[in-house]
Amino acid sequence: MLMTERQSGDYPDGSVGRYVRERWGVAGAQAAPAPVAPPEPPARRPEPDAPRSAGSGAGDATMPNHLRVERPPAEPAAEAPPAAPRTPPRGTARWTDPGAVAAQEAQRARSGRAERPDLSTARVLAPTRRPPQSGWRRLVYLLSGRLINPGESPADIRRRELTARVNRPLLGCYKIAILSLKGGVGKTTVTATLGATFASLRGDRVVAVDANPDRGTLSQKIPLETSATVRNLLRDAQRVRRYSDVRAYTSQGPSRLEVLASEQDPAVSEAFSEEDYRRTVTLLEHFYNIVLTDCGTGLMHSAMYGVLGLADQLIIVSSGSIDGARSASATMDWLDAHGHGDLVKNSVAVINCVHRSSGGVDLAKVGEHFAARCRMVARIPFDAHLEEGAEVDLERLEPGTRLALLELAAAVADAFEGPPA
Repeated sequence: MLMTERQSGDYPDGSVGRYVRERWGVAGAQAAPAPVAPPEPPARRPEPDAPRSAGSGAGDATMPNHLRVERPPAEPAAEAPPAAPRTPPRGTARWTDPGAVAAQEAQRARSGRAERPDLSTARVLAPTRRPPQSGWRRLVYLLSGRLINPGESPADIRRRELTARVNRPLLGCYKIAILSLKGGVGKTTVTATLGATFASLRGDRVVAVDANPDRGTLSQKIPLETSATVRNLLRDAQRVRRYSDVRAYTSQGPSRLEVLASEQDPAVSEAFSEEDYRRTVTLLEHFYNIVLTDCGTGLMHSAMYGVLGLADQLIIVSSGSIDGARSASATMDWLDAHGHGDLVKNSVAVINCVHRSSGGVDLAKVGEHFAARCRMVARIPFDAHLEEGAEVDLERLEPGTRLALLELAAAVADAFEGPPA
């Protein structure tokens, strides 16, 4: 025992190595056992799949000294061909196709518009009842200071639906021919009243052409504004460039219906021919959306071939008498026999009650006869204002007559070809 308990007590910490070094020097220190250091924790091996960083190896400062291995510098590897692009790991920059990005943005914009609520009137405004237009409902509505609204009557709803049909969109120019083999059935009156109904309800331009080769009377149905006729228009056709130019040759009534009169001079011996009619319609269709033609009673004259060749729809007029109905049926027979069967099937037959009473004629049976041959049958009741034979004013017509004309106009407009959807 080299030291006593008292000597070791001089060193409270009990360090034997310190006592030996101070008493016997270095030799004794070498003989003394070295203090055992606590074992260092084993170095953590990298995961097998983790990529080794560029600085790993001898110069890696994070590696313990006793695990560092000096490695010779690696030779540069030969350049490998560029690999096919692949999806990079999350969190790294990636290259994207600009076209694909634009397509995705357009898709988001379209989906955003589809999901965005619209601002249509039906969505934004609270639903309200339409005010009545006639009858006791209209009286109650006005007397209550527009506070009590009983709503529309069935007649008002029917009239509104017919008006919507009359305003059917129209593409280009639509040509309607009104004809009959028999005179005195009100063919010219039907042309004027139907044209006035279209012109008063639609926003486009409507013109009626008098194609009667024997001095027609269509121009007498509206206030006369000019003495020009269809002959003057054809003579000056090369100078017509704008609507204001052709307007100088027509007369316009209160309903906005324009009329192009036929030649009224009895000294003119040249008849209105097929070529004249075709030139006239070719000129008018550039400025008008609806062209009505008041034909003469003869189906064999030259102008009639031009009328039937250009017409989109026919209106065949019959009176409420037996001979008038037979003449209208004979007109259909003639058209069928001369290759115009399609026009007959698409035509509208009008039973025009030009007299106050039709006697014992059953108009329902007459209507059934025409309904089997054409698309629709309309009946115009007797009206004292139309019997006068003067200028036509829609405001002076009886309510039943105006409703019948509205139904006729709606039936004709059902055949309009609108713009593509």
